[in-house]
Amino acid sequence: MLPQKKPQYELLGVQNPEKEQFIKFIQFDHLDIKGIIFLISPLGTCILLQILGFSYLIQFISTVLHISIITIIFATCILDQILRHDDGTKEMKKIAYSIEEGAEGFFKAQYGTIFNLSLIFALLIFLVYWQKGSGELEKDEIPVGGLIIGLLEGGSFLFGALCSGFAGFAGMWVSIKANSRVASAARTCYNKAIQLSFRGGYFAAVINIALAIFGISVLFLVIYFYCYITISDQQKLNEQIDKIPLLLIGYGFGASFVAMFAQLGGGIYTKAADVGADLIGKIENDIPEDDPRNPAVIADLVGDNVGDCAGQSADLFESITAEILSAMILGATLTHEANLHINYKVTFMLFPLVVHCLDIISSTIGMYFVRTQPGIPNKYIEDPLCIMKKGYRIAMIIGFFGFFFICHHCLNPLQHKDAWLYFGMCGLIGIIVSYLFIEVTQYYTDYHYEPVKRIAQASKTGHATNIIAGLSVGMESTGIPILIISVGVLGAYYLGEQSGIKNHQGELIGGLFGTAIATMGMFCTGVYILSMAAFGPIADNAGGIVEMSGCDEQVRQITDRLDAVGNVTKANAKGYSVGSASLASFLLFRAFIDEVNFLSPTKKILDIDITQPEIFISGLIGACTVFVFSSWALRAVGNAAQDVIKEVRRQFRENEGILQGTAQPNYKQCVEIVTKAGLREMIKPGLLSVLTPLILGIALRAINVVRMQELLPAKAICAFLMFSTCTGILQALFLNNAGGAWDNSKKYIETGELGGKGSETHKAAVTGDTVGDPCKDTAGPSIHILIKLYSTITIVMVPLFVD
Repeated sequence: MLPQKKPQYELLGVQNPEKEQFIKFIQFDHLDIKGIIFLISPLGTCILLQILGFSYLIQFISTVLHISIITIIFATCILDQILRHDDGTKEMKKIAYSIEEGAEGFFKAQYGTIFNLSLIFALLIFLVYWQKGSGELEKDEIPVGGLIIGLLEGGSFLFGALCSGFAGFAGMWVSIKANSRVASAARTCYNKAIQLSFRGGYFAAVINIALAIFGISVLFLVIYFYCYITISDQQKLNEQIDKIPLLLIGYGFGASFVAMFAQLGGGIYTKAADVGADLIGKIENDIPEDDPRNPAVIADLVGDNVGDCAGQSADLFESITAEILSAMILGATLTHEANLHINYKVTFMLFPLVVHCLDIISSTIGMYFVRTQPGIPNKYIEDPLCIMKKGYRIAMIIGFFGFFFICHHCLNPLQHKDAWLYFGMCGLIGIIVSYLFIEVTQYYTDYHYEPVKRIAQASKTGHATNIIAGLSVGMESTGIPILIISVGVLGAYYLGEQSGIKNHQGELIGGLFGTAIATMGMFCTGVYILSMAAFGPIADNAGGIVEMSGCDEQVRQITDRLDAVGNVTKANAKGYSVGSASLASFLLFRAFIDEVNFLSPTKKILDIDITQPEIFISGLIGACTVFVFSSWALRAVGNAAQDVIKEVRRQFRENEGILQGTAQPNYKQCVEIVTKAGLREMIKPGLLSVLTPLILGIALRAINVVRMQELLPAKAICAFLMFSTCTGILQALFLNNAGGAWDNSKKYIETGELGGKGSETHKAAVTGDTVGDPCKDTAGPSIHILIKLYSTITIVMVPLFVD
């Protein structure tokens, strides 16, 4: 127990009941069911902790932790509702079982490799801090020495990796369980099919958010209790409490580490199978997508689960974790420099966790508005995207008002009465940025708009003109998002400064925290947006099951409509992820400088001179690695796809009955090929992303033995981060949007336009689609993990860069 002499009841907005009456109340023989429910609710727990004398920090973070646990329980109930639905005919179950078997087999092999690599890097982190040996948190006021900080950072790295792995497994598992149920529901009720797809995506998204909140809250409490036990003076502890977020960054590195390999491996698997199946099936043999005669079709459907579900879920977890930790560090730095009261240190520092609790609530309410008319539509099928946007608008409205409410209660120091209003407007900027990012991405990737139709028109004149048009659209699509980010960052920074919070020199210091608040605003409906993204692969798998099981054309029309919208929602989520990654990387860049200044005994980083050759060259290396990484990711897909193509051709050549429909293809052989290829090919680009900043840092330390310039390695790493982040944002936008546009130009033609399926125009569009597949589903999504991985690994490894 952590007693506090004067609990801050007034900040909770509740009356202080008499302690004796409350103790009498909580005796179980006096409690009815309503009393028990109240007692186990977050509010009841908060009041109980307050009455028992726990500090305000413990009350606050325990409430947040409580909400995350309730969310996990609620998500389990949603999963139970999904599993209660009929999983289809015998043929549907057989196909679904083959998908499940392939997905789980790859997941076990992939995560076994990732786990072994994680152990090696955890040991490396421990040795770096142990060797450094002088990691005290403030001149021995909090005695966290090299051994302890090594254990904390290494342990938090493994915990983050474990949570990220579980998030990936949850996303994959719900998809392989929901796909056959969506296919079955499409036979009887369009409303039920779209709700099952969306709620499967909701489960994957909300589990990620809840796990991020849970993991960070638990680690924060562990470190706080260690400090509380070590320090007898509560005043000293309060003064140093804002240093705790710096010790949590290992958790973010662990999440980024697993997400990188999960996204790479899954992306290589899914796109190698997809490219191989499309080129041999649609172009060489004129058979439709998901045709059971194609030996690569099961591998393609498995890939949707291990790439678009498991990989994307790990990516989502990493994004949320990095954004929370960077905002916590900036909030803690702000309150320390402004010398705010301990209670405001708590609320500013833990504000990101509260925002994600709001995200869960607003998105959950929005989920219940995803519905349409029951039954099978006779003629008109309501656009699934319009159905989902109804719920999105509800979630946005709740998020908007909720954000200002929590700003008023958490970011409202007495000496700066209007600060909460300016910070609330920073959050509004974030909400607007996220909405604009989604709309711009939809414009460049949806076939209802001119850019995608332009690519489709170019397909009429051949394969080369399709590729040229797609490249043009991808490059053009980077312009407006960059302007949106630029205006958003500047607007949030200036509004943050208007809060009036100053340091002891009288300088305005709220600008950076304003940008952090804008990032929070982007995520106040994050669960809903990411539910729409996970909707895509579930609908895609359902369509494949319907096609392979020989269902009626009417059923296929429903799943085709869901699948087409799923491509748009996945593209929207990728644009949203790039936008949030750019803001999060900006915050992590500042957090890196704070960490360097914290560990540097004398000199601080105040500015960075990029005309210094070592600093300029480090920046060039950072930009270069983004291109090399993209190249290796694309090459990996190409190498694996060649193996698939050779195998499919071999089967068609040696057994003519496969194409005639009289013989069964060997699906397992293709699954085994892409499994081995995915595991083999993910290592090289993955290690490039992890080792580059470490090798560069060691080389700069060696150079500085001669140069003897204080903090030269750290400043050079700043340039590396800055250049790689700017290049990575542009490259990710280009690859994601070009790939999405190529994909949907093919789907536009498949609706019957410009000659329809089987035409020469369609074949040219298929070529563009196969070029775009590894761009949008392997290299593009991996790049925004890359730029955050660079930030988290450099923050964790700061002792390598500080002399």
